[in-house]
Amino acid sequence: LDRVILAIDSEETKKALKDFDFEIIMTSKDHTSGTDRIAEVVRDIEEANIIINIQGDEPMIDPAIVNQLIDTFEDGYVEMATVASTVIDNFDYVNPNSVKVMIDGNGFASAFRRETKDFEIGGYYRHVGMYGYRKEILLQFTKLDQTKNEATFNLEQLRALDNGIPIKVVLTDYPYRGIDTEGDLNQFESNQ
Repeated sequence: LDRVILAIDSEETKKALKDFDFEIIMTSKDHTSGTDRIAEVVRDIEEANIIINIQGDEPMIDPAIVNQLIDTFEDGYVEMATVASTVIDNFDYVNPNSVKVMIDGNGFASAFRRETKDFEIGGYYRHVGMYGYRKEILLQFTKLDQTKNEATFNLEQLRALDNGIPIKVVLTDYPYRGIDTEGDLNQFESNQ
């Protein structure tokens, strides 16, 4: 990564980070997604070409996975990419906070789900909350209206699929789960 920026909208978060040497940019509180927040930050950064969104709820992310995601953009046809793990279990299948992704034969996402039907279980991987974008597609994406699927399932990546933006998927064996609930946080803290 050439530059790391923490894009936040909370004074509480800013205060919690005051002892660290991070570049922090405060954004509007009106964004409906982290992607919209990132677009606000990078819009005027001319040298930004590939943007990687590492979400704060993935504290154990391995830098090697970040590099794999960046390397995906060596293929000039990749406009947007994300990460999925082959480590998925029964808890993930029934947990709506654990997003599942189905991948087509070319390595692109064909579906994202919070809940799956029994007959679909074998086809899904566990989504890891990290994205990469070419700047142009990020700015285009954030100008699109929220789709019915995005609103219904509360999954912003469905806006991309619904508008014909392909999402390349980097497969990994990343074992950790994102922190989506207070129970997840308690589990994470007890393992530290």
